Amino acid sequence: MKRILNSLIFVLLVMVAGAQNYHVMEQLKADPRRAYGNDYPYNHETRSLTKAPRGYKPFYISHYGRHGSRYYWNDRLYKDLDTLLTTAHERHQLTPEGEAFHDRFMAVKSELMAGWSELTQLGWEQHQTIARDMYSHFQDVFRHGGKVMAISSLVGRCVISMSAFCQELVQCNPKIEIREQSSRMTLHGVAPDNLQNPLRREFPKCTPRYEQRKDEIPLDTIFTQALLSRVFTSTDGLPGNHKKIRSLLTNLYTSLPSIAHEGMMGNILSDEELASQWESDNLGGYSWMFGTRYKAIPILEDIIRKADDILEGRSNRLADLRFGHDTYIGPLTVLLGINGADSDPEDPAKVKYCYQNWETCMASNIQLIFYRSKKSADEILIKCLLNGEEATLPVPTTQAPYYRWSDFKDYYQTQMMRVQ
Repeated sequence: MKRILNSLIFVLLVMVAGAQNYHVMEQLKADPRRAYGNDYPYNHETRSLTKAPRGYKPFYISHYGRHGSRYYWNDRLYKDLDTLLTTAHERHQLTPEGEAFHDRFMAVKSELMAGWSELTQLGWEQHQTIARDMYSHFQDVFRHGGKVMAISSLVGRCVISMSAFCQELVQCNPKIEIREQSSRMTLHGVAPDNLQNPLRREFPKCTPRYEQRKDEIPLDTIFTQALLSRVFTSTDGLPGNHKKIRSLLTNLYTSLPSIAHEGMMGNILSDEELASQWESDNLGGYSWMFGTRYKAIPILEDIIRKADDILEGRSNRLADLRFGHDTYIGPLTVLLGINGADSDPEDPAKVKYCYQNWETCMASNIQLIFYRSKKSADEILIKCLLNGEEATLPVPTTQAPYYRWSDFKDYYQTQMMRVQ
């Protein structure tokens, strides 16, 4: 009987995932900026959530969030574009559109060079919004105030994102007491493979199955040529090959909304053109996140350990908040199998249905909401939110999107034991 029930649950999960999957291209069409992938600014929408089973109320939240919108993560992009555009300008190899772009870039170059990697105003506001939403949706957790622990990676944009989030949470209820920490001793919970982490461990890497057939995906040289021809009359003698120049231009373009410089590139590139290239870009993102998913194991261990501390009376915190990077929340999404992200399809054309790189956007976040019933205090339920939306997990359940905490623990501890 149990085997039949588990089979039915599996079929239902597949049906739900399938219904979600085939909306992917419609989502992209409705908002072509999703093609920005992990540069996509957090999309704040009013989301309705499924009511908890009768008698259950939320009492604790475990969270992992990426930093908010920032300037490009290193200064190499701006330096290489400076060299490229300066050389092309001096050699008279820029089109009129390219010259206009050159002038606009040079006008803000000093700002870009100084700001690289740092959080922007938009990034600050994104975390304020997410904090307000968390408080609004789960007031039962925060209504009476209490203690919250927040930890961050050592990188400034994560520390400031943490500060924005925590300040807003306290604005919602001044009775909330938050301890913020960014230290080597807490890196295992946010950036476990950081070289400064004293608990750092090595984990195996793996290759998604689709890569055996990646040759089926041809390189789109037509798009590259069209893009370059709008900027340059010729690329002869310019630094970098066509692939490198294309990368410089697209990386700058997708970063512009985060730094309040939309329009800098004029009509050189459009959201719709990037959307036409999204599926190929998404494959690369999946290889990156899938291949390193096991390095997120210490984060999952931290989530389980701290939740057990709450449930077994060793801690009375309302929430544990973590602030890090796409290089951790992406692998964590795959490790948890959120919305089927661990599916590992063999067909490259099916990857887009299990993983969309825009889900690892600026300020992306995973929230595990814990529920308790007065009538059955021992049976704890959890719900997973990905960027504020209810998400599925590969854990058996008869009441999705709610899962029993005991089933969650059993499932993932078994998965982790197979790796270590």
